[in-house]
Amino acid sequence: MLTAVYKSKKKADTFLFVEKRDDFSKVPEPLMATFGQPHYVMIINLAKRDHLGGSDLEAVKSALTDQGYYLQLPPPEQNLLSELRKQNGADSD
Repeated sequence: MLTAVYKSKKKADTFLFVEKRDDFSKVPEPLMATFGQPHYVMIINLAKRDHLGGSDLEAVKSALTDQGYYLQLPPPEQNLLSELRKQNGADSD
C-alpha cells in the first residue's frame, strides 16, 4: 500500500497522507484550505512498515481505505505550568 506524504507549510508538524501523489480529490476543500499548499515529502509503502513515527499504522491504513486520506496532527502541547503545579501539589483545578 503506497501513500504519498505531504507537509503543511501553514501548520507545524502536520502531515497529509493521500493514496496517489498530487491527487487531493478525496480531501475536503475546507481541510485543504486550512492545510495550505501541500509540500511533498515522500512516498512510503505502508505494507512494508511495522510502525509510523507519529501515527498509528492501522489507523492510517484504515483512513486511506475508507476516505482516501489521513491527516496527522501534532501531539497537543503540554501545559508546563500545570505540570509543575501538579508536581508541587499546588494544582488548583
